[in-house]
Amino acid sequence: MTEKRKFVPETEIEIIRDAPRGAFKHVLFDFDGTISLLREGWQDIMAPVCVEMICGTQEPSSEILDAVEAMIDETTGIQTIFQMERLVEMVKEYGLVPKAKILDAAAYKKIYNDRLMVPVNERLAKLKSGGLDREDVTVYGVHDFLERLQARGLALYVFSGTDRDDVRNECAKVGAAAFFNEIWGALPSVEEYSKEKVIREIMAEHKLKGPEVLAIGDGPVELRNIKEAGGVAIGVCSDEQRGQGWDMQKRDRLISAGADYLVADFGEAEQLVDFLFEKG
Repeated sequence: MTEKRKFVPETEIEIIRDAPRGAFKHVLFDFDGTISLLREGWQDIMAPVCVEMICGTQEPSSEILDAVEAMIDETTGIQTIFQMERLVEMVKEYGLVPKAKILDAAAYKKIYNDRLMVPVNERLAKLKSGGLDREDVTVYGVHDFLERLQARGLALYVFSGTDRDDVRNECAKVGAAAFFNEIWGALPSVEEYSKEKVIREIMAEHKLKGPEVLAIGDGPVELRNIKEAGGVAIGVCSDEQRGQGWDMQKRDRLISAGADYLVADFGEAEQLVDFLFEKG
């Protein structure tokens, strides 16, 4: 039986559950896959790194391939170092690599980042030379959406699992930095930074109630964190290769993480803002 999906009339804004609307004051955005496409394809780089580190010189089993895919799927949006800590655990669990050759999380992160930054730097170079426009490296309609939220006087933030200096640099390069009150990214420890910590501190500092805070992202981490804090979650099911349209694989993951509403991109920015500020 085909699932019956519910949408805001005459839009592709999907309603998963009717969460409170109309009272938002602060909005938190994930960065990669929600705003920026500079790191599109990062999963296709992380997965082979993980498999290589787990298997060493041996051929990977289907079990290992599935386990790596599941780990990446479950941890999308969390700091990279924590994904690499999980990788260390997996290397030890499977026992295919001699103990003397098992690296620590920081070393695995460097291997991954070095490979990831090859396509990222290529895109940045093309952006600088004019070979790409900012629309080519951002999710469709996001600048319009940010402008509309800013015009309503909302406080806007980025909170990303990407390293802080990198996310600040990349946010500026894609023309989005000026919209944000603060841009947070990963620091060396969870005591210094986590998405959960950012949400908690913003709510405490500004004396906010849950329905006054909205989180928008394409990963399960930020959605779970905002729902645990009593806020409202929008999942972005972006097809990152095209920069617009639905990636249905993301949809199930984000519903499971607690998304109240889903969008494919921000092409319906005007309708989405109008909907968010109706009394729900």
